[in-house]
Amino acid sequence: MIGRACDTHVHFYDGAFPVASGAVLRPPDASPADYRRVQSVLETERLVVVQPTTYGLDNSCQLEAMATFGTDARGVAVVDAATPREELARLTDLGVRGARFHMLAGGAVGWEALEVVAARVAPFGWHIQLQLNGRDLVDHVDRLLRLPVGLVVDHIGRFMPPVETDSAAFAALLTLVDHGAMVKLSAPYESSTVGPPDFDDVTRLADTLVARAADRLLWASNWPHPGQPSAPSALELVALRDRWLPTDEVRQLVLVDNPAELYDF
Repeated sequence: MIGRACDTHVHFYDGAFPVASGAVLRPPDASPADYRRVQSVLETERLVVVQPTTYGLDNSCQLEAMATFGTDARGVAVVDAATPREELARLTDLGVRGARFHMLAGGAVGWEALEVVAARVAPFGWHIQLQLNGRDLVDHVDRLLRLPVGLVVDHIGRFMPPVETDSAAFAALLTLVDHGAMVKLSAPYESSTVGPPDFDDVTRLADTLVARAADRLLWASNWPHPGQPSAPSALELVALRDRWLPTDEVRQLVLVDNPAELYDF
């Protein structure tokens, strides 16, 4: 694998931290030590720790995990319109580079806060990380294009169920990409109706994105695959990653160059 490769979407869970009252997912503990074993198979060096819905607005568990990886880790936190500027500055110093919006069950911050939060994090160089049912993108593409910060869309758009490449919903995602948004190639099991090993109904979307805009893509494991009754192994993740990223040039862009620029490594 190419040196300095980055896994851009990892969560950590620890029963010592309080669970948010509205949490839908309450996965078992998943520690930095557990991830390091996976990381050795993935042959990645850098990672982006993403605040899961389990902990709501309390980013403490993820920040503690980030610290164990030092300068090889960055974070995406959950903040809202009331988060003080001083806290945003502290999070930035600790390596946070994005604000997460999870527009599905369990998300702590909704559409009504999107523009306000984007304006508040813009001075710190953060982006907005968005997860939603991609079929809803057609309803929100205009407001997303107006955001004063960068945008990252999770899980190949997470179209539930997957759409055709000529659909209006996928066209909305491509419009965002053409205007600078980035997309994570990750977690096909969240939306696929055909399943492993190739997730063909999602892979055709990934293939289109790679052919069109490899410089706007990221890759992620989504470890430890919260909510999945049958999680993929690290070797299965590698095989699918290699399927999606077929050349050394594309791997260099998606695994190293793009995340290095976005997350300020």
